[in-house]
Amino acid sequence: MTDELGVDESYVDSDGRTQPISGDVIRRLRELLGRPPQDHEQRSPLVLRVGRAVQVGRCDVVLEDGTSVAVDATLPADLPAGYHEMHLADRPPRQLILSPGQCHLPAGLRAWGWAVQLYAARSRRSWGFGDLADLGMLRDWAQSVGAGFLMVNPLHAAAPTLPQEPSPYSPTSRRFANPLYLRPEHLPGFQRLDQAEAAASVAASVAMNGLPQIDRDEVWRRKRPALRAAFDSGGGGEQFARWRREQGAALQEFATWCALADIHGPRWREWPARLRRPDGPAVQEFAVHAEPEVAFYAWLQWALAGQLRAATAGFTVIQDLPIGFDPDGADAWSWQDLLAEGVSVGAPPDALNGKGQDWSLPPFVPWKLREAGYTPFVQSIRASLAGAGGLRIDHVMGLFRLWWIPAGHGPTDGGYVRYPADDLLDILALESCRANALIIGEDLGVVEAGVREELARRRMLAYRLLWFAESDPAQWPELSMGAVTTHDLPTVAGLWTGADRDEQRRYGVDPSDAAVEAMRGRLGSLPLDASPDAATAAAYRRLAEAPSTLIVATLEDAVGEHSRPNLPGVAERPNWSLALPVPIDDLEDQAGPAEIAGILSTGRHVFPSHNPTGPRF
Repeated sequence: MTDELGVDESYVDSDGRTQPISGDVIRRLRELLGRPPQDHEQRSPLVLRVGRAVQVGRCDVVLEDGTSVAVDATLPADLPAGYHEMHLADRPPRQLILSPGQCHLPAGLRAWGWAVQLYAARSRRSWGFGDLADLGMLRDWAQSVGAGFLMVNPLHAAAPTLPQEPSPYSPTSRRFANPLYLRPEHLPGFQRLDQAEAAASVAASVAMNGLPQIDRDEVWRRKRPALRAAFDSGGGGEQFARWRREQGAALQEFATWCALADIHGPRWREWPARLRRPDGPAVQEFAVHAEPEVAFYAWLQWALAGQLRAATAGFTVIQDLPIGFDPDGADAWSWQDLLAEGVSVGAPPDALNGKGQDWSLPPFVPWKLREAGYTPFVQSIRASLAGAGGLRIDHVMGLFRLWWIPAGHGPTDGGYVRYPADDLLDILALESCRANALIIGEDLGVVEAGVREELARRRMLAYRLLWFAESDPAQWPELSMGAVTTHDLPTVAGLWTGADRDEQRRYGVDPSDAAVEAMRGRLGSLPLDASPDAATAAAYRRLAEAPSTLIVATLEDAVGEHSRPNLPGVAERPNWSLALPVPIDDLEDQAGPAEIAGILSTGRHVFPSHNPTGPRF
């Protein structure tokens, strides 16, 4: 049962049992939500499907292109999809969002690709960190072995300070990208630097490729001076200036936050009070006086947009949208009035994590997000779709409800808060069709009844994993992406050899032996002395049976890596920092990638060519 504010009084857990939410938690969540004003409905957008006949009264609808349509009573069925505005007599204008209702999905698509932790995928020319030039190399290699797409970890921005945030799922902003992914020598300004000094900088940075772990702090120490020198040498010129003007207030605000973080640190809540609001006069004054620094951070985003376009040209690269952002970061600074204070989001206990999870990410207050015209959601989706042919949405159930954990409580003592899922899904479908990009919803964990059916109606792909398979892969739904594992789960070699179980125990995690053995059993009838390579081949032969629209293999499995990228809940482990043991220059000579490619290529084809247009903020 859900109350009028969207707070659930109970939920069904992963074992199908109804779990009550404590009365104290429900009362606290209601306090945190607050109540919308009486005119909330008039202040919020009207989100409808294209062609739907709705009585709106006499008004003028001003379309996105500026043309006006007079409406006598009912919206015309031929109004185009888009973000429009209704003007009614004696009332403020009201936004009208018309959606096609379903996401873009090419007919008859069946393709396979590689899942890549880009930071870990270093070439011999990397600066100790897999970057967009390496993404271009991976694109060429993937095409050569018959893959139709790449799927990468979130490339979103971290604070420009030390220490660097390792998790790509806790960005400072979901609208902007991380300059660690830039290749400095590919920037126009870099060619104007003293070549002896530039060569020495490149050589010293390339030497870090020999480290088995990614040292983001050292990469940033070396890369930032090179980027600043390229900017100061005049890289970009009028082309950058024009692009910067086109991006408008969002880019200016983000670049200003970065310049402020350089001086005051990455936690805006600890800044001087006069700087804690982006619309404050002190912030505007700072932006004027610190224009060279603000311009530099804006220029980094221009450079990232250009290198991303080059890296994805003619190929589909599926990006990843985290469920939230750093509560002390740039997006939280910009949208602080829309966020709930004193609460974070996470997940309730489930079969794999009996203690639940607290992700330390701030949630939007649903009614405030709606009153804001869903602008944060639109901007985040649009930016993540830019330069890509698809988007994976982490924890897609968050479009329906989020597990709120009040401050002072643990993740087992939280509760679900509902979101306007119909509106969010309609907006997602609109942005998907505009970008000609398919959408994948990561629906692992506690999924309430009806969610997967709704995603299918929206032509979104669900997620299916061999490790969690309750049915044979041959019985998986066509509207899905099939995989063996994810970044949070064991690699095939790690599972088969027991290395993953041993590592968990070293870090004080007690893996469920029953769950581990169930995963091993999904590899089929393998002799106990089978090699890790044989186990990997068996896993991908099973995956190849799936009728899923997309199937994806991990580079970790391809090169026989024993360690998973991330071991959730273990802060002392170098999560998100383990480099691939093989330079990507050598992938074409490795037996593992070739074998997986051969297994997955049968009966599948590549995407139509995708021509990204760059980010729109």
